[in-house]
Amino acid sequence: MATKSDPNSRLIAENRRARFDYFIESDLEAGIMLEGSEVKSLRAGGSNIADSYASVEGGELWLINGYIAPYKQAKTFGHEERRRRKLLVNARELSRLWQATQREGMTIVPLEMYFNERGMVKLKLGIAKGKNKSDKRQTEATRDWNRQKQRILRDHG
Repeated sequence: MATKSDPNSRLIAENRRARFDYFIESDLEAGIMLEGSEVKSLRAGGSNIADSYASVEGGELWLINGYIAPYKQAKTFGHEERRRRKLLVNARELSRLWQATQREGMTIVPLEMYFNERGMVKLKLGIAKGKNKSDKRQTEATRDWNRQKQRILRDHG
């Protein structure tokens, strides 16, 4: 019997470009501190994390340049669209992220923003290493070849 998906759990925003531009080494889930108008705007579906990144500064993890659309009904108690938002991770994960960015030259890239089963906003972060042009071409060639294989198997198999 098929299980019903939780109505609270759903994808808000996805950074599809990240997998093309970076090698994702590992990923982790982080909470995000939001204002009330931001949560209401996310429930309405207005956000973009494609141009954003995360950074460890002053012993805290921050989401920088993440866009959450203004909530029209908030009027005077609204929020700033591209403000820095604090991300919530435990101390061990924070030290691992700091070590990866400072010593190993990695980047922390947001992959997905979603509501979990409890209705809380979560951000899936990837610890990534940048690709150069030839790596991107190789990724694209592999993807095209896999598509062609699927077409051949579908048509002739």
